[in-house]
Amino acid sequence: MNGDIPILAILGHPNAGKSSVVATLTENDRIEIDQRAGTTTRSDEYPVIIDGQTIMAFIDTPGFQNPTDILEWFQAHHDRIDLAGAFVAAHRDDPLFSHDCALLEPISKGAGIILVVDGSKRIKEKDRTEMELLRLTGRPRMAVLNNLSTEHKHMSAWQDALSRTFNSVREFNAHRATYAERIKLLQALKVIDQRWEPQLDATIDSFERDWERRIDETVTTILSLLKEALAFKISRVMKVGELDSDAERDRVRERMLEAFQEKLRRLEIKAQDQIRSHFHHNVWNLPPESLLKKDLFSDEVEQSLGLNKQQLIIAGAAGGAATGGVIDLGVGGLSFGTGALIGALAGGALGAFGKAALAKVDIQKKLGIERFSMGPVTNPRFPFILLDRTLLYCARAMNWSHGRKASDEGAPHRVPDKPIKKKKGFTEGLSAEQHRVLVRFFSTARRGWESNQESRCREILTGILLDLSETEIDDRLDL
Repeated sequence: MNGDIPILAILGHPNAGKSSVVATLTENDRIEIDQRAGTTTRSDEYPVIIDGQTIMAFIDTPGFQNPTDILEWFQAHHDRIDLAGAFVAAHRDDPLFSHDCALLEPISKGAGIILVVDGSKRIKEKDRTEMELLRLTGRPRMAVLNNLSTEHKHMSAWQDALSRTFNSVREFNAHRATYAERIKLLQALKVIDQRWEPQLDATIDSFERDWERRIDETVTTILSLLKEALAFKISRVMKVGELDSDAERDRVRERMLEAFQEKLRRLEIKAQDQIRSHFHHNVWNLPPESLLKKDLFSDEVEQSLGLNKQQLIIAGAAGGAATGGVIDLGVGGLSFGTGALIGALAGGALGAFGKAALAKVDIQKKLGIERFSMGPVTNPRFPFILLDRTLLYCARAMNWSHGRKASDEGAPHRVPDKPIKKKKGFTEGLSAEQHRVLVRFFSTARRGWESNQESRCREILTGILLDLSETEIDDRLDL
């Protein structure tokens, strides 16, 4: 660790998961990660930058190539104050030790040590050799048990062996570590060397402030999505005589529904892109069965998200925005005159949620034209479903480790995804009062008006996202 920022060298033998740990701690999913041993062949520094300032750096190093030779050299030169620096100076030009020198050089320059070991495998003599030679460097050091599998029988032996030569030993699954777990790891680094406390305190404060800002930006994204989606309207004008049958009018309505739904899908995708950006994700993999992969208007999404029927009735009545009356007045703002309001007829084929139309359709005949108008969204369940799906996406973006790549999906004994339960949403768990606030906000959003409930909605959503970053991953986050 230098005088300005904490610098940690991530060490370990090939394929122990070093690069995954670095990717997760730096939130950099572009770091090359491969199941093949020896992917990392040189030391690469990855800074953590917040507001244009580097607050911390991790160095991803090659795996040890000749630990036994290094240990023997260290033991033969034990009188040296800086063994790592002396070894690098003596062997820098020796091709046999090129990887080892690349590994030890940042330590010789003052970097702290994080040794990453695969706790699913039994300890070998090579592992004990690495532990001892790192002890002889005299640098503050932490060991990380990066167990990515369901195999735990060797963990206790690792704990015992590592505790003899390291200042701190922690379990840390680089593929499933949440924000809270990353902060705990940084907190634990302070016990390795008391002199690090001021720098690490400043680093952790920067992380926490940045996280709060990201959550605030994410809430803004969610509220913008809801307001734009709920207020959306489309219309189509036909000359009188172009449509001479109800069947042709039905086809026009169906095409309008397709365009209406496609617009809502695009709005959701735009919000998802923003959310992914807030949490620094470039690589993104979703299993085929994920609710986030299903169409927004699919039966699976409708059945899994949103409020139940009783909650919806209570919230709608209390919020003054039940179907009919208040909502239906926002169907396009046109004079109904000789037109025909056909909301009930729009039913299932027009995007049903709980057997209610997604949006009403108004047909007007006037001055030689027929005007078809659709929107805004009138279905009372849809806003809760859209909100739930967006929160589900946020949950994944916030807690999906950057070190978890597609390469781990076929790994032997990997931690399996938890089974999918029927209900996946977040809004069902809110209080009745919070449901009422949301209903009032949704009702105002349909009109395109500013809502006096927006600040309260922001508080509700912020609370949900903060809870997600402070608790362990549940079964929803693997979707």
